[in-house]
Amino acid sequence: MHIAIAGNLGCGKTSLTTLLAKHYGMTPKFETVAHNPYLEDYYADIKRWSFNLEVFFLKERFRDMVEMAATGEDVIQDRTVYEGAHVFVANNFNMGHLSRRDFETYMDIFSLIECQLSLPDLMIYLKADVSHLVKNIQKRGRDYEQTIQIEYLIGLNKLYEEFINNHYRGKVITVDVNGIDFVNNPADLRSIINQIDAALATP
Repeated sequence: MHIAIAGNLGCGKTSLTTLLAKHYGMTPKFETVAHNPYLEDYYADIKRWSFNLEVFFLKERFRDMVEMAATGEDVIQDRTVYEGAHVFVANNFNMGHLSRRDFETYMDIFSLIECQLSLPDLMIYLKADVSHLVKNIQKRGRDYEQTIQIEYLIGLNKLYEEFINNHYRGKVITVDVNGIDFVNNPADLRSIINQIDAALATP
């Protein structure tokens, strides 16, 4: 079983991954963020370091998928290789942070990788307003995230909607996380689990 959690920066993916892994007895697979050697450079000079950062993430996400397939474990994954291409790289291209040459090179590599992968059994999309994202980003206090521009988050949100509605071919449920607190409110978490159970029970 492979469940993936998708969503913008600050939407609660890591927290929900942890909680669901515990509930279902599955292995959590967290995105390699803190260990990305390009991350601080990227937020300091996005245009200069976009391609380097995204290729590193692509490599790490592909390795995660290969490892998950090899072990055969039941896994809850925090963000996937699909979002990297259709949301984050597309956003950097739309904002002028990636040249068309770099964007097309990245997407060619992604297409080769995508052919080797199986879709998750279920993707959970955590949908959140930008104000909700900003609040959570400020709360968790990662220094390199404090300079993120609102326009960047807005662009990501738009592309997430396009990705979920037009690009992603697998089974997906959308959870609106605005106004809920699944970390501290058991009823909110139970509501999400009920949606997951119903989706997994449906062919």
